[in-house]
Amino acid sequence: MITDRDLRVLRSNVGPATFGGQGVAPDSLLPEFFKPQDAPAMARRLGEVLDTGSVLSMEVEVFAPASGISERPRVLSLRAARLEAEDGRIIGLVVVLNDVSEQRRSQHRLELLHRAADRIGTSLDTHRTAQDLADLLVPSLGEFASVYLVEAVFTGAEAPELAGIGGHLLQCAAVRATGPWPNGMITPGERLPPLPNVPHVINVLRGNAIVTNAREQMQLYGEGSPLGPLLIPPGGDSALVAPLFARGLALGSVVVWRKQNEPPFDRKDAQLLFEIASRAALSLDNARRFTREHRAAVTLQRSLLPLPSAQITAAQTAGIYRPARSTAGVGGDWFDVVPLPSLRVAFVVGDVVGHGLHAAVTMGRLRAAVRTIAPLDLPPDEVLMQLDDLVQGLAADADAAASEGTDIGFDGTDIGSDGTGATCLYAVYDPVTHRCAIAGAGHPPPALVRPHGTADFIELDPGPPLGVGGMPFPVTEIEVAPTSTLALYTDGMVGQPHGDIGTGMERLKSALTRECRPECNLPEAADRLVEQLSDPAPADDVTLLLARTRTVLDENTATWEFPRDPKIVPAARSVTSRQLGAWGLEDLTFTTELVVSELVTNAIRYAVGSVQLRLTRDRILVCEVSDGSNSQPRLCRARSTDEGGRGLFLVAQLTTRWGCRYGPRGKTIWAEQPLQGVPGGVSR
Repeated sequence: MITDRDLRVLRSNVGPATFGGQGVAPDSLLPEFFKPQDAPAMARRLGEVLDTGSVLSMEVEVFAPASGISERPRVLSLRAARLEAEDGRIIGLVVVLNDVSEQRRSQHRLELLHRAADRIGTSLDTHRTAQDLADLLVPSLGEFASVYLVEAVFTGAEAPELAGIGGHLLQCAAVRATGPWPNGMITPGERLPPLPNVPHVINVLRGNAIVTNAREQMQLYGEGSPLGPLLIPPGGDSALVAPLFARGLALGSVVVWRKQNEPPFDRKDAQLLFEIASRAALSLDNARRFTREHRAAVTLQRSLLPLPSAQITAAQTAGIYRPARSTAGVGGDWFDVVPLPSLRVAFVVGDVVGHGLHAAVTMGRLRAAVRTIAPLDLPPDEVLMQLDDLVQGLAADADAAASEGTDIGFDGTDIGSDGTGATCLYAVYDPVTHRCAIAGAGHPPPALVRPHGTADFIELDPGPPLGVGGMPFPVTEIEVAPTSTLALYTDGMVGQPHGDIGTGMERLKSALTRECRPECNLPEAADRLVEQLSDPAPADDVTLLLARTRTVLDENTATWEFPRDPKIVPAARSVTSRQLGAWGLEDLTFTTELVVSELVTNAIRYAVGSVQLRLTRDRILVCEVSDGSNSQPRLCRARSTDEGGRGLFLVAQLTTRWGCRYGPRGKTIWAEQPLQGVPGGVSR
């Protein structure tokens, strides 16, 4: 086009069919060629070209049709320059136009595909992935977008195959609109009503993307159908529907709407949405599979953990385990409360290296080992040494499996020795002596909340993590007042996303001082602590075990010390008989005297130093005989001609259980008898 200085067209080859719209007639004003809202700005910019002689280069949209609805807005590349005569006189402008509409649309589609690859699939959360898909499509492709998924996707269950999706209900997973979501339309979390068996639904079920519109939808649903207001947005005109299929499984569908004043969708738009939906479906299936694996690991983990709370003689406990919600999956944290002989109790908390099913299985092995080793009455350091040997054995087995090419765990991770290890804290509390012995293997120290409410961390000499081997696990022994609260935890409780572990420990100490009063409800306090100190979706497992200590009342325990002399056996029987009478346990006199006689006689014969006898009454009657020897008592079956060797056999037959434990200065042989109808001797 050539114009004069008033921007009036002198010559033009832009006819009505040049760009698929209105032409430019001679004597018309050039700004009228553009959209009315753009005409003033274009007149000003073209005038600047006339005044300055600069060259204008830009892209513009033109040709708004008379109907007011543009089938496809045209994008033109415009270049304008000043036209001068030989004598320098300004004649007007020369303007060159090129149609770049299709190139720009192709570029937009390509950019949208690149954004889909960058934004969708960054999370293994189903709802987040669905919302990312809806956010990408609005406003880049339309004004409204909805994502519908089969319910199995949310639970991690097996999604239906292509041929079987018809019998599965869909649930709205995500929506997005350029403005507020219209009232009355289906929202996330709501189920989609059963769809009619109409051609376009069948077409989508077969894996095809379709182009449709509001009028066709209402005709397919039928007059008065409730589906229209639920699925068709107000003012919606043109729609795209694409299936979400991945690995041969039908996951759902995605729907995009445009309003009436926007150009309708075409087949190229449908192909674009199909490609985006295909990529999103893979991410959604990955999220579904992660949810399944995460649920399996959490289920396994929870099945291997004890009950959240327990009421035993030595303590009231409350434990909480919150699994990680991360791409790595659930970890291997655990806690346990193990009742021990003589009314004592062991508190255990540990953390296995790694995540996923393999970590949960390793945790189960370690907890089973603790449950097996703890009743042997070993000191805390020896228990950790046994666990250390077990972890080293597991690492050796993993290395052997790796060398044979079978080093892949349940969750597809390498289970070699680099991924086998754990930290652990083991504490034994005695409610009679109020003493607590603690040993740690690379684990954060426990906290102690005293009866007056002050919390402090217990200073431990930490040992190495389990699996290192060859290093001791020092034991720290402290006195714990009744109604104190011990807090054992894993690093997920004190780990800070934007801070060091020291800051997290200080926060934990302050929270324990605030929440763990002697009169507080312990399970509720544990819940509040986890809510305050951990993220809603923690990146690591969070485990907390609170134990409020108790004591056996003085009137329910009696202790005597005798010299190492065979003559004291009748005296031991006599004091036992009197004490049982004072406790109203005359029915147990004969049995208990016999047990005391055999244990004291055994200690006098094989021990060194004095002999101590202690009786403790609770829900059971505990008889303990301590001496300064470390000799191992052995249960044997005497022959008919033997004169001795029947003492421990009689003890084992007359009591519920018996055993031996070793201390820094000798050993203690204990035996327990049940009491029926006798209240416990615990103080609160």
